[in-house]
Amino acid sequence: MKKLAFIILFSISSLLFIACGAYSFTGGSTGTAKTLQVDFFPNQAPLVEPSLSQRFTLDLQDLFTRQTNLTPTKSNGDLYFSGEITDYRITPMSASANQTAAQNRLTITVNVRYVNKTDEKKDFEKSFSFYSDFAANAQLSGSILETALDEILERITQDIFNASVGEW
Repeated sequence: MKKLAFIILFSISSLLFIACGAYSFTGGSTGTAKTLQVDFFPNQAPLVEPSLSQRFTLDLQDLFTRQTNLTPTKSNGDLYFSGEITDYRITPMSASANQTAAQNRLTITVNVRYVNKTDEKKDFEKSFSFYSDFAANAQLSGSILETALDEILERITQDIFNASVGEW
């Protein structure tokens, strides 16, 4: 009987913590914020990938809506993200025996402005960057481009999440 009472009490306590937002198993602490605003991140890099701006913006918004209880809004959000993609660069990384590139690296950099209207001490403006390597003899298109963008955007959006609401 005591064991059953303990299990019920533990279950109810766990549900209350999660439902009230006191603790999130994803590590995100949104405080008293209720809404999220993610503006479109224009691509201002010298080299432009046409779909990158929209994909990055949606990936960032999706990450926050999946891992927090914030409601997306188009204006006046409690947590507000804006910025721009500042760099999209392909560089050779390693040489082969005949002095040609054996591997290339795609690097993306995003400048982010974060405003927390419920706690202004957490506001910041930072650049986030990550890369993905691919074979030099491969064209950066199709599945190779998709794989590289998946890897890079997942890392950058997770870094932004950790910098803004992460409690790790």
